[in-house]
Amino acid sequence: MRRFYAAFVGPGDLVFDIGAHAGNRTRSFAALGCLVVAVEPQPDFARLLRAIASRLPRIQIVEAAVGPSPGRATLLISDRTPTVTTIAAAWRDARAHDPDFAGVRWNRRIEVESTTLDALIARFGAPAFVKVDVEGGEPAVLAGLTRAVPALSFEYLPRALDEVEQSVARLSTLGRYLFNWSSGESYMLAASRWMDARELLASLRSPAAQRQSGDVYARLTS
Repeated sequence: MRRFYAAFVGPGDLVFDIGAHAGNRTRSFAALGCLVVAVEPQPDFARLLRAIASRLPRIQIVEAAVGPSPGRATLLISDRTPTVTTIAAAWRDARAHDPDFAGVRWNRRIEVESTTLDALIARFGAPAFVKVDVEGGEPAVLAGLTRAVPALSFEYLPRALDEVEQSVARLSTLGRYLFNWSSGESYMLAASRWMDARELLASLRSPAAQRQSGDVYARLTS
């Protein structure tokens, strides 16, 4: 993981980990010498992240969801599978028809604070990299960003490419980005070259990309 992310960030860089969950990537970024803002709305995960941050001073924790505007948000929680907890109700409803989510039940909801990428930038500074993993809320996260950042990633699901299209379209309004993707937890870029938005979406419809979820990577070009 560290070898992979070293292509995007280095010592002293600021990274936003949006949807930090249990902090695997947060720890990886910190090990690379980055300053990390780990943002997580789930109280249990936020407590775990604070315990990690108590030992690693380069990490700061923000217990909040991230969306298009600051305020409050309803967090739909799956206690059995907390990594698919989401604020995106339409995305949650669509997963009812997705066999990969056949055993998932969102059994509880809580109200949480919500912030935006713009607000995080105003508070902490401009990041070199933003990692977004928010279970269908990626378009909403990017709607709260009004300036280009050098590089970022966001999760994709094979049966939810509408969210990828929305996210790519939003980024295209902010700057000239090229894209790549990574399958599962491989921490390897799947394409041999960086692609434009049209090529990315075609690649994500290929059999290789449709086998499992992964992450889209975007890099700002000069």
